Amino acid sequence: MHPVPEGSLQRASGDGVPEPTREQALLARIDQLEREAAQLRQALRDNARVVQQAERLREANEHLVVAALEAQGLRDDAEATNQRQNEFLAMLAHELRNPLAPIGMAGALLARAPNASPQVVQMTNVVKRQVDHMSHLLDDLLDAARISGGKIKLAQAPIVLADVLAQAIETVMPRMKERQQKLVVDVPPEQVVLEADSVRLTQVFTNLLGNASKYTGDQGEVRLAVAANGERATVTVADNGTGIGPDVLPHIFDLFTQGPRSLARSEGGLGIGLNVVSNLVAMHGGAVNAHSAGVGQGATFTVTLPVSHAALAPAVPAVPDDAAISGCTVLLIEDNVDACDTLGRLLAMEGHTVAASYDGAAGLQAALQAPYDVIICDIGLPGLDGYAVAQRLRAAPGGARPYAIALSGYCQADDRTRALDAGFDQYLVKPIQAEALLALLASTACQQRRTTG
Repeated sequence: MHPVPEGSLQRASGDGVPEPTREQALLARIDQLEREAAQLRQALRDNARVVQQAERLREANEHLVVAALEAQGLRDDAEATNQRQNEFLAMLAHELRNPLAPIGMAGALLARAPNASPQVVQMTNVVKRQVDHMSHLLDDLLDAARISGGKIKLAQAPIVLADVLAQAIETVMPRMKERQQKLVVDVPPEQVVLEADSVRLTQVFTNLLGNASKYTGDQGEVRLAVAANGERATVTVADNGTGIGPDVLPHIFDLFTQGPRSLARSEGGLGIGLNVVSNLVAMHGGAVNAHSAGVGQGATFTVTLPVSHAALAPAVPAVPDDAAISGCTVLLIEDNVDACDTLGRLLAMEGHTVAASYDGAAGLQAALQAPYDVIICDIGLPGLDGYAVAQRLRAAPGGARPYAIALSGYCQADDRTRALDAGFDQYLVKPIQAEALLALLASTACQQRRTTG
């Protein structure tokens, strides 16, 4: 027999199955440990990747936090910039409207001067048109800023579409007559009622008609047509003017987009009016679109608005024609001497008795010392402003309540509301129309005569 090597010896188990040797057990253990070590190494690698990813996520989160803070800062800066812009535009309008007021009143005075020559009348008409044009540009500029800030609120009520169009036509007709342009109006006889803000909707169609006239040559033609189908009303303003190029047409309602210009064009614009039109129409639940076959082919603007079936408010009784016979006693409170003096002369020329004060404190004292039918008071007075004048006048015990008219270069809704809350009966924005003010005084004189008679 050959001897069996010591390393190959196996012991038999109780059931006859040989048991592994110590060496084999160690090898098996080593193999198991190696597998466990491999798993640990893999786990460590996975953990390292997780840690690395967590680090990247932490860094990304830090960047997101920083970006969020920066974005919030940018939003705050943008809001602050927008607020400063609106305040600047409001102040700009105020400062520009103030000198326009005496210019407009001086023109109205010249037109009413005895034995005024035709040349003087012609020049005063030029002054009036240019003052109106400047005022219109300021209105568009401020409206664009207020719309972008969401600060325009509509005072909607059932109104007649034909009445709105008539007001718009009355506004643009003098300029169209000057250029010998023809306006063709096609309005159906049946009454079309809209739920709308009369002032803002008049602004829409005044802008569209004025725009059509601006881009139509002398002796050109503008057409205004209305159609209604029971649920929607469609208003079309078409002209045979310069037209709109295909590159401009898709952007015609964007802010600061302008139509074709030439060096010979005497009238300009800010590229704001059509943007204001688009936004105001949308606020009324309608839509506006433009069409043009190209440059030199004219343009057509179509406005669609929802029809209202609500009942109209009762009509306000008309003021009798003889209302202007009775002159009013009027107190002017205005720190702009030129504006105060020209307005005073105009009112005196129309038969009113006028007194003037150039600051709020003196004006309040004059109003408390003597009875007046009407007080016309500027808002931006030094020392005691117009709001305080109205509040103290209304709070005075046992005194008369004159008809109080506020004058201001500010035209935002909040300014109007604040003036009415302070005690004013009317709020007029500079430059005021002489005819509108005189008509207001005439109706006030009528009311005074009825009260005292």
